[in-house]
Amino acid sequence: MDSLGSLHAFVQAAEARSFTVAGRQLGVSSSAIGKAVARMEERLGVRLFHRSTRSITLTVEGALFLERCRRIFSEIEAAELELSQTKDVPRGTLRVGLPLAGILLMPTLVAFMRAYPEILLDLDFSDRVVDVIEEGFDAVVRFADSGDSRLMSRALGIYRRRLVAAPAYLAARGVPLTPDDLKAHACLHHKFPTSGKFERWPLRPEHAGVERELPRTAVASTLEPIIFMAEQGMGIAYLPDFAISRQLREGLLVTVLDDYTDRSGPLRVLWPSNRHLAPKLRVFVDFLAANLIPAVEGEARAAV
Repeated sequence: MDSLGSLHAFVQAAEARSFTVAGRQLGVSSSAIGKAVARMEERLGVRLFHRSTRSITLTVEGALFLERCRRIFSEIEAAELELSQTKDVPRGTLRVGLPLAGILLMPTLVAFMRAYPEILLDLDFSDRVVDVIEEGFDAVVRFADSGDSRLMSRALGIYRRRLVAAPAYLAARGVPLTPDDLKAHACLHHKFPTSGKFERWPLRPEHAGVERELPRTAVASTLEPIIFMAEQGMGIAYLPDFAISRQLREGLLVTVLDDYTDRSGPLRVLWPSNRHLAPKLRVFVDFLAANLIPAVEGEARAAV
């Protein structure tokens, strides 16, 4: 028997006051129980039972040890009960990595919090590619594929990046008809705060050279200020459709140069590969898959 099995054998024998009865309860022979107890006594250096031909009784040391063993098995039982309950009611802290644009996914995340109040979301927003395993994330949401073989992933939808402007701006400055026309327009740019690089605009390869000549009317390290400036008629911006679905639907922004832009990408949730997916992570992945796709794709269709 292993150590835990020997402890169990000792407790059964102590409570039954019989190696034979303990063996019957555990499905082993009485001699196996006796040998397990004898090995334990030898290892501990104390006698746990007084033995006679008719019965066994606990020594003082055996009685103290029995009390300790009962506490151990009580803790094990409580731990097993706690784990079994998590299958029914997912709970605990869930650390999730999100890109800076992930703040625009908050309506779906708030809906998840309402559906699973026992789960605490620890959200980390960053424009860098985090190491999911080394940095201790339970999951990350990314707007790109991942080639990391240590991670599992699930596709949540496809998004498209678009050039947009307010109707009032276009009425005053004119609608660009070709990428070259952008050189004469106010352009609102997003710059990644960690790398300092500007996000490329979604022009087809044959017009890529135009991008180097675009005016820089304003630059921001997050999308929310760019969205606001575009709504206020300050210029043309390059934004993912899921971030501006409401503005497109309500006519606050309209797309331009759709025939000249071609950049889309997958929206994915990734998590460390593990045979036993924790209940809190399982419901999070399932919830995003069930709710985020309709929120992004459905609103995008409504905006067209």
